[in-house]
Amino acid sequence: MFKKVAFLSFLISFSAIGAKQPILIQGAMDIETNVLINALDNAKERQRGSWTFWEGDIKGHPVVISRTEIGLANAAASTTLGIELFNPKFIINQGTAGGHDPELYRGDIVVGARSFNMGAYKVEYTEKGKGIHPEQWKNFDVVMRLRKDGELVDYSHYDADDALLAHTLSYADAYKHGNVVSGVIGTADEWNREVDRINWFHESLGTSVEEMETSAAALVAEAYDVPFVSIRVLSNTDQHNQDFDPATAKNCQKFVLDVVDGLIEK
Repeated sequence: MFKKVAFLSFLISFSAIGAKQPILIQGAMDIETNVLINALDNAKERQRGSWTFWEGDIKGHPVVISRTEIGLANAAASTTLGIELFNPKFIINQGTAGGHDPELYRGDIVVGARSFNMGAYKVEYTEKGKGIHPEQWKNFDVVMRLRKDGELVDYSHYDADDALLAHTLSYADAYKHGNVVSGVIGTADEWNREVDRINWFHESLGTSVEEMETSAAALVAEAYDVPFVSIRVLSNTDQHNQDFDPATAKNCQKFVLDVVDGLIEK
C-alpha cells in the first residue's frame, strides 16, 4: 500500500512540476514578437548575449517569448539558451515565410509537419569549364547527426510533435485571414525570388514555404527532447506576385495566442 501511495504522490508532484514549465514561443524579429510580448502579464525582459527573452504569464500560466534574431545560427543559439534557462514544456516557433506551394496565398498559415535544412546541398564533380548547374544540386539525405543515448542518429528532416501538430490544426477554423494547412517548411539562409527556382524547390523537395529559422530550432528541440511545432504565415509569395505584408505577422501571432490558450486550458 505504501508503494502505491508513494507512486501516486510522485505522479502528482511530477504533474505539478510539469504544469509550471513555461511555453516558449519564438519569433525572429520585432514584427514577429511584439503582439506576443504585449499579451504577457508581468513581463520581465532578460538578455543573454545577442538574444532577448521576455518572461511573463498568460492566464496565470508561464510563457516565455524569445526573439531569436534572423538565421539558422541565431535560431540554434537562442533555442539552446531558451531550453537551458527556462526548461520549456513546449516550443512554438512562428513567424513569416515566403510561399512555395502555388495553391497557397499570402495570409495562409502552414503548420510544419516537418522541416529541413533546404540549403544543405551535395554537388557532384564537374570538370572545369563545364559550368554551374544548380538545378542538378541535391539536398543532403542526411542533414544532421545527433547523439541520442550515446548513439549517432541520422536526420534528413525534423518532425513536429504529433500532439502539438494536431492541437494547432484543430484551431484552423478560428483563423479568419486565410487557410491553415499542414505542410513542409524549408529553412535556409536564403531569400529566393526566382519563380522557376521556387517551383523547383516545391516540386523536387515538397516545400510549402521557405524561411530562415525553423529547422535549426527543431534540431535543438529534438536534441533536448522538447515537443516542437512551427507555425508560419505566408507574408509574401512570388507565385502570385504578392509582396510582403506586415499585417500577416500580427495575424499569425494572434492565431498562436489562440493555440496557446488551448494548451493552457488542457
